[in-house]
Amino acid sequence: MKQRINFGKTQPAAYDAMDALDTFVDNSSINKEYRELIKIRASQINGCSYCTDAHSHDALKLNVPLQKVLLVSAWREAGNVFSEEEKLLFEITEEITLIHLHGLSDETYKKAIAVFGEELTVQIIMAAITINAWNRIGVASQLHPAVRNKTMSLN
Repeated sequence: MKQRINFGKTQPAAYDAMDALDTFVDNSSINKEYRELIKIRASQINGCSYCTDAHSHDALKLNVPLQKVLLVSAWREAGNVFSEEEKLLFEITEEITLIHLHGLSDETYKKAIAVFGEELTVQIIMAAITINAWNRIGVASQLHPAVRNKTMSLN
């Protein structure tokens, strides 16, 4: 499939607004590895291959272990691969991404406030919201990842 409209060229102000959200998230207190895990999980759920690919590679550049990147979609079944904080990040990300199901549950919200505090919880929610918006742009415009011929070592 061919990429559709280029949002940045067609509506630069809209693209700039999205960049402002990214800047907010980038300047937040969420550590970089957690930001990438949030982006990967939401992108997987939304079927955005471009963002899943880009943020998986970004996570690897930050030295997130390959095992974690490969198991994001199966985090519940991954045993102790992910920390309790990471699992909570995935819960928040999934509930925000799939907000039509039941919203951000009281249980998850209370756990987030207890673990992260109010300020960081808001930042995590904004990170999930932002990547969800980017995913919708990527899927709507049929943005696809570049083919990478480099193989990765599993060692």
